[in-house]
Amino acid sequence: MTNPFDAPDEQYLVLVNHENQHSLWPFFARVPAGWAVTFGPDERTACLDHIERNWTDITPASARDGEAPR
Repeated sequence: MTNPFDAPDEQYLVLVNHENQHSLWPFFARVPAGWAVTFGPDERTACLDHIERNWTDITPASARDGEAPR
């Protein structure tokens, strides 16, 4: 069985959480609590390109803002 995160011919979503952390997510899988869809569904490469363009600082939002993590 192929890892669903590596399947090149599947559709994917880009998810973002409250810390502005991004995740590639298989379209068929339920979006986990605390995450929101910000892109897709689209091809894996398009989703990865979106993440690269939009998640330029991997520091969690709370660390950038000086807050304690939730």
